[in-house]
Amino acid sequence: MGVGDVSKRILLGRKLRSAQLGETLLPKRIAFPIFASDALSSVAYAPDEIFIILSLAGISAYAFSWWVAIAVAIVMLAVVGSYRQTVHAYPSGGGDYEVATVNLGRNAGVTVAAALIVDYVLVVAVSLSSAAQYAASAISPLAEHEATVAVVLTAFLTVMNLRGVRESGTSFAAPAYLFMLGIAGMCLWGLFRDLTGSLPQAASSDLRIVEAEGYEGTITTIALVFLVARAFSSGCAALTGVEAISNGVPAFQRPKSRNAASTLALLGLVAITFMLGVVTLAREMGVKYVDPHELERLTYADGSPLPADYDQPTLIAQIARGVFDHFPPGFYFVVIVTGVILVLASNTAFNGFPVLGSILARDGFAPRALGSRGDRLAYSNGIVFLAVMAIVLIVAFDAQVTRLIQLYIVGVFVSFNLSQLGMMRHWSRLLSSEQDPSERRRMQRSRLINAVGLSLTAAVLVVVLLTKFLAGAWITILAMGTFFMLMKAIRRHYDNVAEELVADEGDRAMPTRVHAIVLVSKIHKPTLRAVAFAKASRPNVLEAIYVASDPAETNALVDEWDRRNLGVPLKLLHSPYRELVNPIVAYATEIRRANPRGVVAVYIPEYVVGRWWEQLLHNQTALRLKGRLLFTPGVMVTSVPYQLRSSQVAVEREERSHRVKAGDLRSGNVDDRR
Repeated sequence: MGVGDVSKRILLGRKLRSAQLGETLLPKRIAFPIFASDALSSVAYAPDEIFIILSLAGISAYAFSWWVAIAVAIVMLAVVGSYRQTVHAYPSGGGDYEVATVNLGRNAGVTVAAALIVDYVLVVAVSLSSAAQYAASAISPLAEHEATVAVVLTAFLTVMNLRGVRESGTSFAAPAYLFMLGIAGMCLWGLFRDLTGSLPQAASSDLRIVEAEGYEGTITTIALVFLVARAFSSGCAALTGVEAISNGVPAFQRPKSRNAASTLALLGLVAITFMLGVVTLAREMGVKYVDPHELERLTYADGSPLPADYDQPTLIAQIARGVFDHFPPGFYFVVIVTGVILVLASNTAFNGFPVLGSILARDGFAPRALGSRGDRLAYSNGIVFLAVMAIVLIVAFDAQVTRLIQLYIVGVFVSFNLSQLGMMRHWSRLLSSEQDPSERRRMQRSRLINAVGLSLTAAVLVVVLLTKFLAGAWITILAMGTFFMLMKAIRRHYDNVAEELVADEGDRAMPTRVHAIVLVSKIHKPTLRAVAFAKASRPNVLEAIYVASDPAETNALVDEWDRRNLGVPLKLLHSPYRELVNPIVAYATEIRRANPRGVVAVYIPEYVVGRWWEQLLHNQTALRLKGRLLFTPGVMVTSVPYQLRSSQVAVEREERSHRVKAGDLRSGNVDDRR
């Protein structure tokens, strides 16, 4: 086993056989932290965004924070209820894409897929950027290096997910449950202290917020409505991640649909409770929170500016510091587990996107490589693709959550709407043929749930587009359109290739003539083996070709060729400019042109070496020549290998990697077919 193989095994673990796929399925206790982390983590930034937007009009606008949170909670309830219908009706893992494709047509399905791809990439970028900000708040040296921290976290998650869904889920389950324990404890203790009158004010409660430009003084009703709508659209970031469970149903243990639906219900209950608890405590404690890039709007009560090095803690950090003012470990625990859950939130995308990519690859809308499982039975190529796209976004936006959040949720609400519309058509189609009264009542109830979900998500999408379009949502729409066109182009390419490859009777016709060419560089063992192999194939014409560029070398080779009397004529191709590839390609093309129904067979002697650095020293001309000849119609290329002694090194290395060792049978490393 080489150094590369050893490193791969250390990072990813031992290979798994395809028959072990069932061992990777998830029980609910593991599936919940994997698929719910995204929605749960929104507690760490969705309330922040609500307060940031409302702060534009000053402290008085915070009075609407509770109502905004209630509105977001209502939408989440409707969406969770709708997706519970989806996981029962479409348990194959296609989720919104399958629902839209089956019920609304291919274009609707591709639109949903494009929206989900954008959303998954943004989930990773936003979550890890937010986690980097929490890390910078806790560790001062990391300040101003948030993008680097986010990139490192992305690489870490990529490696963990390449190890397999179940292993990554088991590793991340404990932190997710600790986060729930921390937030639940903070909210319960904070509300208890509020009821008993012992809840302190936040450290920022004595500060003053200067209204943003355009919001000074008393604002108009229209401006206020628009402001609250903006806060609502930002708060709806809490809904992202709900759709991931519908895409991940195949990863659940049986009964898959029931387990996925139960996980969805628990997710909705916990996420709503936490969000309302955080918003309530923030209001009661008088938290003041503005855009981190507009800290000049925060001043002391007398209007004097804050110090230039003032660092604004996140909303949860301010609440935890006040709630646990006599118990510092509680504060550090909440802040740490919040940062960790933000890292895990992106793991939802790492589990949802690869499954979606594999389905798109199966349907011909994505490269087929996305449908291949890796050594650990995860869709490795999809995981790597998602990581690369997220890193590009993190670097481009410098890990600034407030800038990235403007791109957020547009894609997911597009998929929400098309999915709910598709589910309504699904139930209507079934109702047209269903006669059983009890089943009809169940279907009508399900259709009503999806209708309510469609109404609310459509309203949210309109609000999001109106309030976020110029702030950055147009970038998301542009990205969705780009992915849509790209997927359509990929499908068109695969369709064209399939059409060209359809076999007909003409493909069975034998070539009228085979003209074989053996390439000669020197007269040595590889050349003689290629000549012997070409003779054994019994072509109509066989000749050896030598590209002559140096007269002395050419004369010496011709003399030796004649002396050996190999029974094959040697033809010289003169190359005054010392080119090797072009004369051979031109000669083969000319033979083919003279006999269009014939075949030109080119035999290329090649060395086989065993070490990677030896590959750089041999066969470069052969590689270039094969690359050119592959595009020449009617020309067949055959490599004739000659194994040098160093090639035995590779053979021995391969044998060692497959040698059975003690414990291999018990651990499943032995191939049963041996």
